[in-house]
Amino acid sequence: MNIYDSFKIDDAILSLSDEAARECLESFCRIDRITEHNQIKVLSAFTKNGVAESHFPPSTGYGYGDSGRDLLEKVFSDCVGSEDSLIRHSLTCGTHTLAVALFGILRPGDVMLCVSGTPYDTIHSVIGISGENMGSLKDFGVEYRQVDLDSDGNIDFEGIEKALKSCKVKMVYIQRSRGYSTRDSLSVETIGKIVEVVRENSDAVVMVDNCYGEFVETVEPVSVGADIIAGSLIKNPGGGLARTGGYIAGKKELVELCSYRMTTPGLGREVGASLGETRNMFMGLFNSPHVVGEALKTAVFAAKLFSKLGFEVSPSPDDVRHDIIQTIKLKNEQNLIAFCQGLQKGAPVDSTAVPEPWDMPGYDSKVIMSAGAFINGASIELSADAPLREPYAVWMQGGLNFHSGKLGIMLAAQEMKNRKLIGEIL
Repeated sequence: MNIYDSFKIDDAILSLSDEAARECLESFCRIDRITEHNQIKVLSAFTKNGVAESHFPPSTGYGYGDSGRDLLEKVFSDCVGSEDSLIRHSLTCGTHTLAVALFGILRPGDVMLCVSGTPYDTIHSVIGISGENMGSLKDFGVEYRQVDLDSDGNIDFEGIEKALKSCKVKMVYIQRSRGYSTRDSLSVETIGKIVEVVRENSDAVVMVDNCYGEFVETVEPVSVGADIIAGSLIKNPGGGLARTGGYIAGKKELVELCSYRMTTPGLGREVGASLGETRNMFMGLFNSPHVVGEALKTAVFAAKLFSKLGFEVSPSPDDVRHDIIQTIKLKNEQNLIAFCQGLQKGAPVDSTAVPEPWDMPGYDSKVIMSAGAFINGASIELSADAPLREPYAVWMQGGLNFHSGKLGIMLAAQEMKNRKLIGEIL
């Protein structure tokens, strides 16, 4: 009996998938080298700081003197190369974490300059690009400006220099991942080049939305001069084990300001009971480099298989990657829906659910999401989402292990074949 028989994958998909996997081996070897580097780096941070069983018990109430919580933040700082960090389960999601950092650092009258084009949809209402009287940065007198990408979809360095010279900018904001765009994700090297331009033309704080990028490369943006980075624990750095949370890391004085927004001025990081989440966050951080490597392999395989099926993919299967996201342009609404519904059938949780497009808060068009995860909404677990609008691209990410991730991709292709959407290719 073939192990795939229970999933009803036909011979044409199996054959093409085997061919695709063989052609991914060189990329897989490159990913394994980065994974090993990052895994040793994380283990070194754990041993250097003497992580012990005694650091795992929960605190309650105010959380004063929670040694495990405090040590976790020292370990995380060593992992990402920062002076200081906050890593808390009370940060509810990536957008909340970014908002805490933005409101912690910016003040009325300040100018925030985003230099990576239009940022991700859910941060629009935080900034004030959309929404009225919601308590956005705009409502509090923070001015937002933006440097669009150049005609090739790359960072416009000349545009950044011009914008920095046109007014006094308090913060330069960089989104590392592509969000719901088809631009390339930013490498740490490119972020470093942006930092150089900023340092030559202003004294602005450089903040990086680091979501989806942690442990994809051997260094993080703070190593090339970024002042503050932030992200979600139910993405890369939680390793699939953190049940919720976010992190902020960077210069000590900026992290301190963020802590006052996280709780309250004067108390900052000293309060916040761990409530039994510390062990999961330590375990997740330890597992993160390996899990990120598995997610990257899943993305490479998806790119290879769907390029063979005639679809445009980004990054390409052989590209060096800077985050875990894989974009596949599926050409039309029918393909997009079939892909997400097929992927769902390979989920360990809620595999019988049928995703449907819906009006999701924070988005300006209907969105379909495929996610069958142990942690609700965890995009380090295999998931895919897409707005139902041109270019009908799906943004896929995650995969706790490559072998189940590979199966999910195969089921997405099978669902499209079952509906005769790719019959002419297979």
